[in-house]
Formats: sequence, structure tokens, C-alpha cells
Amino acid sequence: MKIATVLRNDDYTREVEQALKEKLHAANSPFTFVKGPGEQPDMVLSIGGDGTLLEAVHQYGIEPSYVGIHTGHLGFYADWRPEELDEFVERLMNDEPLIAEYPTVQCRISTRDGKQYEKWALNEMVLRNANLSTLVTCVYINGDELETFRGDGLIVSSPSGSTAYNKAVDGAIVHPSIEAIQLSEIASINNQAYRTINSSLVLPKHHEVELIVMNPEIMIGLDREQAVWRDVCSIRCRVGPDKVKFARYKRLTFWGRVRNSFISG
Repeated sequence: MKIATVLRNDDYTREVEQALKEKLHAANSPFTFVKGPGEQPDMVLSIGGDGTLLEAVHQYGIEPSYVGIHTGHLGFYADWRPEELDEFVERLMNDEPLIAEYPTVQCRISTRDGKQYEKWALNEMVLRNANLSTLVTCVYINGDELETFRGDGLIVSSPSGSTAYNKAVDGAIVHPSIEAIQLSEIASINNQAYRTINSSLVLPKHHEVELIVMNPEIMIGLDREQAVWRDVCSIRCRVGPDKVKFARYKRLTFWGRVRNSFISG
């Protein structure tokens, strides 16, 4: 099995990676580490935080499985702490992991010159006006108009992303076994002139949300990637066709992760 590592950029994280490699070498493991970006690993070890894991997923895509080792605060995606490396190596050598598959958000961005760009996110797509003034967007679901949104922004999240930015704006937490996306508002304007649904919407796999953009320049965030886009006419989002695979060597449930991350960590 080929293994790749993706690291947070600090000395402690690099020390953890070195310790892990030494323990695997001492255990005469059959695993080899990829030597360059051209090699495709079977498994990716993300050492850092949840942001590091998101970087790893976008670097290596959906083919490998992922394992998180956190070197800071408890991460939602990470299973292992640095002081548990001996146990992790033993499990890696002797156990078959449970493969947990997490849905993604697929986005098709269309510009006014007729170009289309296919993007995806493990956590969420975030839409804001580029100059941070009011975003104006017409929201359609399966071709039917729902509302004209005015406010700070919109989030389209996956089930795993429902515990991230989406939760911060009071969206629902959705279990990853539910193939759905969630549309949530960021500081919507609701007064006598303008009204929105002012509530998160959970949409099943066969539904599509289309955002008709009125602003000439917008900021689109896809997980940790952010960019200013000009002359976007629409963004269509739905449940992605592919899932990200996590190799679980610990039997920690999704709700256990929620509890550890937000209540009793």
C-alpha cells in the first residue's frame, strides 16, 4: 500500500510525521510513502487540523482513503492524537478499517460569456459579494423560484460540512449517510421591503439549487479555496456523484464526533 502525507506547516507537525515514519519502519510495515506529486497513493494521512484534511482531499481527490491525525485542537475529521501513534501503527498493520463515505457538493459555475466550470467541495460552497456589500441572488430549486436573497451571503453545505460554517449560522447538522445538500443564509435582510425564507433548507440527492447572481463581482469559497469571480450568471449545486472515503480504525460514531467537537472535547 502506498501512503502520502499532507502536513500543517509547523515544526511540531513535521516531528509527528517523522515519528510516525520511524515507528512504521521499526514495525517492518509493508507500506511505502509516495515520493512525488505524480504518484497516486492508496491512503493519505493528514497531519494537522481539519483545514489540512481539506487540503489533502483537494490535492489527491476521491481515489484514496483518508486518515486524520490532529496536532492542534481536536479536529472533526481527525481520529488520532500524536500520543496514540503506537496504537495507530498497530491498527494500521493488523486491522481492516471501516470505510466511511462522505457526500460532496458539486457546483457548476456559468459565466455570461457562456463558459462553465465544474467544481466540488467536501464541506461547502460559500457565496458572497466581492466587496462585502449586499449580495443579491435569485434562488431557484428544481427550476422553481423560491426567493430573491439579499444579505451577506449563502452557504451550500454537504452533510459533513453541516458541522462547519453552516452550523455557525444555525443550520442543521445532517448525518453523512443522508445524501443531501443544505442551503443556509448568512445575515439575510428581512424587512417590509425584502423577505427571505430565513431558514436552512435540506435538499435531497435528486434536487438542485440554482443561484442567479446579480452582482458583477462575487467571492466564491470552495472549502479552503477562495477566489473572486466576475460576470457569473448562475451557480448550480447538487449532491456530488462521488464521495470522499475515510479509513476508520477507531469505532467512533458521527454523533460521537459531534459531541467531542462541540460539547465534551
